[in-house]
Amino acid sequence: MPAYEAGDYIKAEFRDERTSESEWMWVRVDSCDDATRLVFGRLDSVPVLGHGKKLKLGSEVAISFENIREHRKSSEIGKR
Repeated sequence: MPAYEAGDYIKAEFRDERTSESEWMWVRVDSCDDATRLVFGRLDSVPVLGHGKKLKLGSEVAISFENIREHRKSSEIGKR
């Protein structure tokens, strides 16, 4: 069983490369590759920082396990 399953939510750190500022946003998991320690999904938060206009609600992202700070199963969605 993968560490993160499709439909789960993770809260991950996104660092703005221009300013080095960080913000934490929710990502809905599409898939997980335990071997490479990556989670693939879609951004489920609206970015507050600019992020060079690269990120917006629904953007496809790949997240390293090291940048994940919170994990919610799909059954816990209303509790975040």
